[in-house]
Amino acid sequence: MKLRLANKTAIVTGAGSGIGRAIARRFAEEGACIVIAEIRSETGKKVEKEIRQAGRKALFVETDVSKSISVEHMVDKTIQEFGTVDILVNNAGILIKKPILEMTEEDWDLVLDTNLKGAFLCIKHSVRYMIGQKKGKIINISSMGAKIGLHNDCGYCASKGGIMSLTTSLGIDLAPLGINVNAIGPGIIDTPMINDTATQGKDFKKDGIKKTPRGVIGKPDDIASAALYLASDESDFVVGQTFVVDGGFISV
Repeated sequence: MKLRLANKTAIVTGAGSGIGRAIARRFAEEGACIVIAEIRSETGKKVEKEIRQAGRKALFVETDVSKSISVEHMVDKTIQEFGTVDILVNNAGILIKKPILEMTEEDWDLVLDTNLKGAFLCIKHSVRYMIGQKKGKIINISSMGAKIGLHNDCGYCASKGGIMSLTTSLGIDLAPLGINVNAIGPGIIDTPMINDTATQGKDFKKDGIKKTPRGVIGKPDDIASAALYLASDESDFVVGQTFVVDGGFISV
């Protein structure tokens, strides 16, 4: 069976756990060389080891996506190791769940710098190689929170709304150059981020299940499946779109 990402190199930010880890592993199964751009060295190295033990190529690069010099170093290491950047998944993100009166300016800056500026920097430093080869796939991880309000999540929702607009704008700009820019808006997915949030309210998951027509919360692999489609040649005619994968949550 033909591997859908054979001979491709994919950068996945925040690939040390959750959605990023699932995407990195799925892409590796489909033949891609994986760059794990992760700020946490322990989890990043663990995923690198998992992929290599499965017989695929992987490289962990400690990366702070909010810092241009760190992102540039990560992309340079990618080129040195694999010679190209074919796919970029902007997954790295954080959530600071606070009411507006409790959210500090530092909180706001940290969320926007990581979630939105981080995506901008990774695209800026990667896209020149895609332009040179007249082909590339950029997948930004947004959120259903870009389309609906989430309680006490103003910074997170603002950053993910920005991701959706960035996707639309760059989708138009880069499509003539052979580069597809699209996004995925996950609903409630069973990840460490959600589990950390759940400690602030014991009924978080239960409420999420009640509000999701599918009757369950999502798995990281549900997002990885959508990302695989957007990374493959099958999505060549898809430009500037945000695919919401939420079990029907926002449709109710």
